[in-house]
Amino acid sequence: MKKVLIIGSGIAGLSCAIECAGRGMEVTLISPFPSERSQSVLAAGGINACLDHCQEGDSKESHIEDTLKGGCNIAGKEAVSGLCRDASNIINRLEKLGTVFSTEPNGRISVRAFGGQSYKRTCYCGASTGKQIVTALVMEARRLEGLGLITRRLWMDFYSALIKDGVCYGAILYNEAHVSFEIARADYVVIATGGQNALFGKTTGSTLCDGYVTGKLFMQGVELKNLEFIQYHPTTIETAQKKMLISEAVRGEGGRLYYEESGKRVYFMEELYGERGNLMPRDVISRCMDSTGKDIFLDISFLGKEEIIKRLPEVYDLCLKYRGIDISKDSIPVSPSVHFFMGGIAVKNDHETNIANLYAIGECASIYHGANRLGGNSLLAAIYSAKVASAAIENSVLSRTDEDFTTDLNEARAVLRTLQGSKSPFPVWYIRDMLAENMREDLGIVREEGRIKKGIEDVSYYLSIADKIHYDNSVLAYFNYSLTGILTLAKATLMCALYREESRGAHFRSDYPETKEAMAAATIISYDNGNFRTYFDLEGKYER
Repeated sequence: MKKVLIIGSGIAGLSCAIECAGRGMEVTLISPFPSERSQSVLAAGGINACLDHCQEGDSKESHIEDTLKGGCNIAGKEAVSGLCRDASNIINRLEKLGTVFSTEPNGRISVRAFGGQSYKRTCYCGASTGKQIVTALVMEARRLEGLGLITRRLWMDFYSALIKDGVCYGAILYNEAHVSFEIARADYVVIATGGQNALFGKTTGSTLCDGYVTGKLFMQGVELKNLEFIQYHPTTIETAQKKMLISEAVRGEGGRLYYEESGKRVYFMEELYGERGNLMPRDVISRCMDSTGKDIFLDISFLGKEEIIKRLPEVYDLCLKYRGIDISKDSIPVSPSVHFFMGGIAVKNDHETNIANLYAIGECASIYHGANRLGGNSLLAAIYSAKVASAAIENSVLSRTDEDFTTDLNEARAVLRTLQGSKSPFPVWYIRDMLAENMREDLGIVREEGRIKKGIEDVSYYLSIADKIHYDNSVLAYFNYSLTGILTLAKATLMCALYREESRGAHFRSDYPETKEAMAAATIISYDNGNFRTYFDLEGKYER
């Protein structure tokens, strides 16, 4: 029986655990917290699929075309085709597992309009689609756990992968309860750890998705891809702790963006792009908002309180709770914020990395979204990627040697001892806060060479003093040992942005505003003992 170790228990990790267990594999699911605390529950708007009762003129081919176009034609057509063609099957499967989708009076699943799409094809559960899907998947995973097919281990953190001669043999994990490291051997390891929000501090996502796992794997020889493509969601509100997402569902239900000038409303997106201007791709809207230099508002009050509470209850409650705004009466003050990472771990079409037996799925894997993600495609990709990876693992032929990783475990333990004894005046959280400030300034909605180079210099300095940082023993050891991996990933992200001397999708360079055909390929970056190498995947090593 094949042993599969899954790191991360959001929608992608849960889906993979369920799929692998259903294929007769022995599954261990690792995460520091229950799935109900994963970032997946924050996904509000919906999941895309061209269903049997789709809007007239829509088709799976149109979904494929919209996805490739939205990604500025640097996502693999073969991978995207598989994603879009399987979408209706995924919706049917979710319904059978108990996901409660919003429906029309005739019982059919409701769909709404989302940005960058030619037709209404976003299925939804009010404004809490992610929460509904997580709930359904958790119940199925618990059923399989009760049957002994899935082993769930909470309060466990990833430290490093067990890699020898280009093959993965498992991982070293940190046990928070026992304050110790341990080896977890597996035939296959699947990474499902989400994006890298901590690089930017306050974002719409969970700070539990900090990018450390991706950064550590990068340092261990795993290639990364398209790190420069970072999606800013145009409509968020700020609170003391984070940026709260005002779902694209609001604009899908007719919400209008505007600013005020001389006492009058200027519906700038409609003036620029016509009646569907408020549903342009997210990068376009974010740049347009940024360029106005004005305070931007989003109005949905014309729907009336009854319809708003019916269609957008979570948005109504969120604005009232965190900002005291009754959106049935007043407009919402909104601004763009980092929301999604199109870049991450480079994977082939079967989701295997350049390291044998090591797979990546969900947001941490870069494959389907190219230079910009369509709203509603992230949940779809999370579930589909899990399905593809589990099938690939089932069909693979396992051939390996029995390697000894005692030295690796001892090195991890030595790191912990060093952290516990550090007396440096430099606090780790100060460096993480400084990193976030630098990344927001140097890798914002609009970029240019001077700012990016400054960012690289700053992060390089932080890396140079990382072993002198004061590690706080009052917090979990994970938050201390993860710093170097996070900083290394930040530097790689900046270097990818510097390397791409053009504007494409979510990457806009004011010094290179044009899109260049010669750069119509994914950006790949690798790491070897402190040296970074960046190149364009012109030969299609990963994209097909």
